[in-house]
Amino acid sequence: MHTKQFTVRDIKIDEDQIIDAANLLTKGELVAFPTETVYGLGADASNELAVAGIFKAKGRPQDNPLIVHVASKAQCMELVKTVPEYVDVLMEKFSPGPITFVLPHKGDLARNVTAGLSTVGIRIPDHPLALALIEKSGCSIAAPSANTSGKPSPTQAWHVTDDLDGKIAGIVDGGATGIGVESTVVDCTGEKPVILRPGGVTQEMIETALGFQLDQTKEMPEVDKPKSPGMKYRHYAPELPLWLVESDVESLQQLIDQEQLKGKRVAVLAQNKSANNLRASAVLNLGEQPEEIAARLYDALRRYTKTDADLLICEAFPKEGIGEAIMNRLSKAADEYIILGQN
Repeated sequence: MHTKQFTVRDIKIDEDQIIDAANLLTKGELVAFPTETVYGLGADASNELAVAGIFKAKGRPQDNPLIVHVASKAQCMELVKTVPEYVDVLMEKFSPGPITFVLPHKGDLARNVTAGLSTVGIRIPDHPLALALIEKSGCSIAAPSANTSGKPSPTQAWHVTDDLDGKIAGIVDGGATGIGVESTVVDCTGEKPVILRPGGVTQEMIETALGFQLDQTKEMPEVDKPKSPGMKYRHYAPELPLWLVESDVESLQQLIDQEQLKGKRVAVLAQNKSANNLRASAVLNLGEQPEEIAARLYDALRRYTKTDADLLICEAFPKEGIGEAIMNRLSKAADEYIILGQN
């Protein structure tokens, strides 16, 4: 299959390309497109055959449900049953945006979108190209991240090309995404919302909006029937073995030296203050603020291959704010989590 590339920087100027990409979706084809979080791999959410193509292209397990993207609250309400009042509050505050609501659906979606569950994850993306594509196609779009299952999610169009070129009909290139980690997924089937996956909308932000605290829940990585992506399988893994290390700079440097003395080429991912004081085969500075780190994380995990290094070591980051989402993704990607002596 030839994958058609659509480079779109201005919707008004490039509207014909958006229409062409939307037409592919209405014909049951797969199209990758940017959102404010990561690139998604889209199919008409009512077309079971088209949705099956997502699982085939990604190599994704069939019991892993997909998030449905819509262009408005009204379009969302066409797909779901009566929702709790707190969902209205959260939608008003954070949608369009990086938040997905798990709600009971009416049964109008392809069964393989929901993995046979009575609920669906649904969100309104905050990206002009995503919204235009949904509107021009006239359909709700089921869209997981546009990568080979288990690899780091794509935050640039070339990441999608690396994984899926020749397997899908089109890629809408809208440049780098903004937030860089997937949406927060919130289970809204109970009296209180429950965060299933941390993301760009933090627990603190949700609690402030609602005026009450959320229940603390334990992560369930082996849940049999996950309501949300990212709850069951290993995700976000780079090509190289990845060690996630919680440490002070001195102890981290000792670990790097130890592995390099064994003949390994070690690449390191670290925040600004650490990166400037570390020596390794390669050191990539992810930035200073959590938002910078999140935006650069997946590109960094894809940056080094087996031709560049033998081992990738990533510094652990504080879990405040979006740092919770960063550490959630890294913990699922890492082969080892190492805690060293800290000063």
